[in-house]
Amino acid sequence: MTAIIKTLPSIDLRMSRNAMCNDKPVLLVEDDMIDTMTVKRAFKELEVNTLLVTAENSEEALEYLEQSEVTPGLILLDLNMPIMNGVEFLNLIKSDPRLRHIPVVMLTTSNEMEDKHKCFGHSVAGYMTKPVSYPHFREMMRTIDRYWSYSQTV
Repeated sequence: MTAIIKTLPSIDLRMSRNAMCNDKPVLLVEDDMIDTMTVKRAFKELEVNTLLVTAENSEEALEYLEQSEVTPGLILLDLNMPIMNGVEFLNLIKSDPRLRHIPVVMLTTSNEMEDKHKCFGHSVAGYMTKPVSYPHFREMMRTIDRYWSYSQTV
């Protein structure tokens, strides 16, 4: 019996530069300054050259989305924030025809099933629990970058 082998095109899984969301910025909505600095550090170390726009709360993020001429290619959203939490923010943007197409990945400390169900009920693209250790956090950011870089090229 002769085996037929078909060679598939290889997929480069190395860190892609400038590809996470093509030329669109990533919007990080995070009220914790240490977490914001951690995301910035990971982007720098991983050489993710996509513009990272930060908002300290949901209201600031909504203001950015209303005023910006360029919609983000991805929103990284904290769940537990004062005034307007992540689920309330999701409810607003997913009901807006101009914004509902923007993929949202939750970055949160909550591992509660109820929170996950609420977020996926608002069509989030992903739900990531923030690891305590920085090396694990960096790997989580690498995974997000790889996924969005690959999905943008398919």
